[in-house]
Amino acid sequence: MTVTQAAPLVKTSASRPGERRWSVLALLCLALLLITVDATVLHIAVPALTAALEPSAVQLLWIIDVYSLVVAPLLIMFGTLGDKYGRKRLVLCGFVLFGLASAGAAFAPTPLTLILARALLGVGGAMIMPATLSLIRQVFTDRRERAVALGIWSAVAAAGAAVGPLVGGVLVGFWWGAVFLINVPILLVLLPAAVRLLPDSPVRRDRPWDAAGAALSVVGLLALAFGLKEAGSGTLMPMWASLLVFLAGAGLLVAFVRRQRRLAVPLLELGLFRRREFTTGVTGVLLGVFALVGLQLMLAQYLQLVLGDSPVRAAVRMLPLVLSAICGGLAAAHILPRLGLRATMSGGLGLVALALTPTLSWGVEGHPVMLAVCFVGIGFGVQVALLAASDTIMSAVPESRAGGAAAIEETAYELGAGLGVAVLGTVTAIAYAPALTAVPGVPATRMDEARQSLASAAHVAHQVGGSAGQALLDTARWAFVNALHTTVVVSVVLLSLTAVAVAVLLRRP
Repeated sequence: MTVTQAAPLVKTSASRPGERRWSVLALLCLALLLITVDATVLHIAVPALTAALEPSAVQLLWIIDVYSLVVAPLLIMFGTLGDKYGRKRLVLCGFVLFGLASAGAAFAPTPLTLILARALLGVGGAMIMPATLSLIRQVFTDRRERAVALGIWSAVAAAGAAVGPLVGGVLVGFWWGAVFLINVPILLVLLPAAVRLLPDSPVRRDRPWDAAGAALSVVGLLALAFGLKEAGSGTLMPMWASLLVFLAGAGLLVAFVRRQRRLAVPLLELGLFRRREFTTGVTGVLLGVFALVGLQLMLAQYLQLVLGDSPVRAAVRMLPLVLSAICGGLAAAHILPRLGLRATMSGGLGLVALALTPTLSWGVEGHPVMLAVCFVGIGFGVQVALLAASDTIMSAVPESRAGGAAAIEETAYELGAGLGVAVLGTVTAIAYAPALTAVPGVPATRMDEARQSLASAAHVAHQVGGSAGQALLDTARWAFVNALHTTVVVSVVLLSLTAVAVAVLLRRP
């Protein structure tokens, strides 16, 4: 993934017409868009998915979250494998796996099958994503052109998560499986184009690869996420067992860190974290994506299940978030030189916290204007903060270590998406279940099912019907709103503390 490894191909890529390089960029950005959109495309599809497959609360969280949580720990691993066996080969294999997994997810008959298909989607995405950035660095040999190309890549990576619910809202109107099946024809076009356009990269089979470290990171992160989810839901195991799984995951990650420090060629360049600016930038990326993706899921459910919007209407009402994120990316280039990294990054995070605050006074009534204003603040603030954080990361390291820094930034993107859904989803579940009190006319077993999630409550209310079903739905909506308030408070506190930390830790230019 490093720039130096791409040196033998510089003359080859530079001798091609300029249009070839930009065609490669377009292909890689479209592939990247597929990967990032898939992280959030299900947010709008949750009610339709719940009605079709009837997953439990923990299964629903895994369906949504397993993709990002599989992608994140595999990015570093596949980045080094691309350096060892060739990036083009890895991208082509990733395209095939992503297409097969998309077809499998579209026709999944059970929640478990869908979880496994989403996990395979994550593996395919992790094979493609790090190679996109490395190949851009390889084919754009001119420093100025490369800066433009990397800026486009960054905008696509950040905007993909925001576009996901919009795509999901349009497609779920036809059939929930369409949110996955749409990937197949796109990949059938991308695969032959990639064979023709993508350049070969040097193969270094003698490069050491830490298989044990890769296993520690993957199993550790998944155990951490599983323990966190089960602690909030208690669906599969008691609280004490969930905590043991969580602690085991933390222990495996500690062992991974210790192992990386001992290796001459580690999977993760932990030495970069000794730089205060670098660590602050990575934290900013992690928290920015954490807030964007986690809150998108909660607010998408609020629009559909509390306010009663259709999937398409909910997607359209979230459009200000997408547009403001794009505007934030364009504006950040002009804001950064004037305000500096510290003010831009902390200001962006602070704006997101401020934009969330009005939602704490909302109930089950609609606030169309203020909702749009809040979405604008969230999208603009997150994107400004993310671009400032990315600039901070790349400015904090020498060019010789830019590959390792980029790999860590990519991992922070995906880990932030996974943790956003895991943590905020768990907080919402913990606050929602006890707030949903017994409703006369609804059996206790059905109440237990309704307490798993608001989507489950809506499904139960539809089956019960009559005045009891309507009473259950009304009670569940208020319980979810109260849980959403708790989740927003957690988000506001985390974002505010991070904004203050950035203002304190980053040095003045």
